[in-house]
Amino acid sequence: MTRNKNLLLVLMLVVGLVALTSCAAGANEAAGGRGADAGFLYGLWHGFITPVTFVVSLFSDSVGIYEVDNDGAWYDFGYVLGLSVIFSGGGVASRR
Repeated sequence: MTRNKNLLLVLMLVVGLVALTSCAAGANEAAGGRGADAGFLYGLWHGFITPVTFVVSLFSDSVGIYEVDNDGAWYDFGYVLGLSVIFSGGGVASRR
């Protein structure tokens, strides 16, 4: 039974990593102008995918981890909230 749980966990981890890498942030279009500012939801999403985007940005000059064409405080709030959800550890740490 433990072997099946471990296999399921590894499979879920691989699927999760593939899903995260397929949803990486788009190119920073601040140079060309996107026309609309990134708001709260974009900030939240960019906060969620920051670990993956950071690794990609190490190898690519065209990828940034922060959208410079944003609407200010709401984008920042979403970004910080997304980061805190990803790096807080969730409920796992609270059970110990």
